[in-house]
Parts: sequence; structure tokens; C-alpha cells
Amino acid sequence: MTSVPNVTLNNGSAMPQLGFGVFQVPDDETTAAVAAALEAGYRSIDTAAAYGNERGVGRAVADSGVPREELFLTTKLWNDDHGHDRAVAAFDASLDKLGLDHVDLYLIHWPLPARDLYVETYRALEEILAGGRTRAIGVSNFQVPHLRRLIDETGIVPAVNQIELHPGLQQKELRAFHAEHGIATEAWSPLAQGAVLEDEAVVRIAEAHGVTPAQAVLRWHLQLGNIVIPKSVTPARIRQNLDVFGFELSDAEMDAVAGLDRGLRTGPDPDTFN
Repeated sequence: MTSVPNVTLNNGSAMPQLGFGVFQVPDDETTAAVAAALEAGYRSIDTAAAYGNERGVGRAVADSGVPREELFLTTKLWNDDHGHDRAVAAFDASLDKLGLDHVDLYLIHWPLPARDLYVETYRALEEILAGGRTRAIGVSNFQVPHLRRLIDETGIVPAVNQIELHPGLQQKELRAFHAEHGIATEAWSPLAQGAVLEDEAVVRIAEAHGVTPAQAVLRWHLQLGNIVIPKSVTPARIRQNLDVFGFELSDAEMDAVAGLDRGLRTGPDPDTFN
């Protein structure tokens, strides 16, 4: 079983650097996928209210026999539930679906700047954290201005910002802000939904190490210090995505991947998505 290194978050919590994502996995398929991931050695599972599969995750966790203290479970607050009271109620609903008394990380899924409720919403997350029902709180898809305002108005630095990040969209300015303020960078869509796997540089690096292009890209993320949450429902690929600790990219190979940045978004723009 692969041993995944931890990233220490800014509140002292330890989060596995490589986890398992379940975005776009139907609830009735989620239990088997998460069970396969846990059997392979994953201990971090990332879901969200919007994914509609929190119950499937909860079933897999309950059936796995893995002690709860060995797991790191993340879920996220959906856009319909911004605002203090709605956020608290939504968190309660997520816990109920997961069948848990706490999660390890709770995130605001999108900032929705036009609605201007993310600061108020974050204060609700602070209360949830203070009550011990999550070990850490953070955000997802927040840009630098959103983060700066959140920190200025609440005084609480998010532990994590989960953002779209892959060789085609490297978010250097945002990652620099994270580093300056002690925010862990977590990459969703780390493989750009497969869009970067045929890039010549990626293929060449993979061949040099005898690995797949996906493994080469995941290794690039890890060496940058990113937390990554690749998704698959295929047991062989689930295991393959975890097998990225037996090789290392050279500085020249890291530079080659850095040259692939072209502002390629596979998801919405956080500044305009509402």
C-alpha cells in the first residue's frame, strides 16, 4: 500500500497530498469507486453537496473498516446556500448524508462575487470550525481579490483554496499569493480532464520514466507542492494514479511542463460564475 505524504495546513491539521475525487460520479457508482480507492490506499476523499454523491461516499466509508481517524474527508457548500443560516443548515445536511459527526475540511465551493455573500458565509464556517464539526475550513475557486477581502474582513486565513490547476492553467499569481499567506493549493481537474495528456512534452517525460502521461502530470503537481485529487471509476486507473511516488521529474522536465501554461480553463471563470 502506497504511503502518501501529508501537507500540514495552517491550523496544524495534516492532509494527504494525494486524494480521491468523485466529481461527476453518480451516487450509485460512488460507493464502489470510493471502496476501490480506500482499498488501494487512498485516505483522502473529496466530495461536495453539488456532486449529489455524499451518501455514496458515506456508505463506502462506513463499509470500509478503515478507522475514521485515518481518513481525511472534504465536502463543499453549494452556491444556493450562501449566507450564514443557509450555510449552517447545508453543513448539517451534508453531515447527515455522509453519516458522520464531523468532516476534516469544509469549503465554500465558489465565491459568487456578484451575490456578495462569501464573507458572511465564511463566518458561518468559522462557527462550524469552532464547534469542532470540521477540522479545517477553506474555499474553492477563490481569486486573489476574494481571498484578500476574506482575510481582511475575518482575520481567518483559509487553510486550503481548491482551484482548477493543471499544466494548461498553472495559476502562478494565485499560487504565489497562497504561498505568501500560508494557504495550501489544491488542484481540481489536475489532468485538465485529459486535455494535457497528449502534449508532446508530457508524453516525452512519461516515456523517459516508464510511466503514463497522467502519472507524469500528477508527479509534476506533487513536486510543485500541490495537493491533488484525481478522479476515476476504473480500479486499475485508481491504483495507477496513486503510484506516483517511485520516480521524480528533473528540473528540466519541470521547466518543460511549466512551458505548457496557456490559460486553458475546463470549468467556469470564478470572477463571472454566479
